Amino acid sequence: MERFKMIASSYLILVVDGQVLLSRRYQTGYEDGNYSLPAGHVEDGESLTECMAREAREEIGVMVPPKQYTLVHVMHRKKADIRMDFFFTADIGNQKPVIREPEKCDDLRWFPLKKLPTNTIPYIRHAIECHQKKIFYSEFVWE
Repeated sequence: MERFKMIASSYLILVVDGQVLLSRRYQTGYEDGNYSLPAGHVEDGESLTECMAREAREEIGVMVPPKQYTLVHVMHRKKADIRMDFFFTADIGNQKPVIREPEKCDDLRWFPLKKLPTNTIPYIRHAIECHQKKIFYSEFVWE
């Protein structure tokens, strides 16, 4: 019998002066036109923080070593499949995030934490709210 497998992803919650950085998905086939966080799936042989460092570099051009990410929220999520989502913060210093994958993202900007766009992906909104409330673990759309 094959052992159950779950998809793991790392997400970056960047907050500066009460604003959070969000990227709008574009031509990905998943939640296109909606805002998310810089993120990606963990690859074979890669740690969660290595994944986060790679995705931040690939998606928004931010260079932060893996050991400088802080885990702030874990979400066990179920909809069509079951996932574990790990949300990190980091200090990016004077680096300016930019769109590095225009074929997957058509907008990248800062939004007030208290006024996220209406088209923010629901589980992303939930994770940001949990982070603000210092809730470390949540389950989302568990049936």
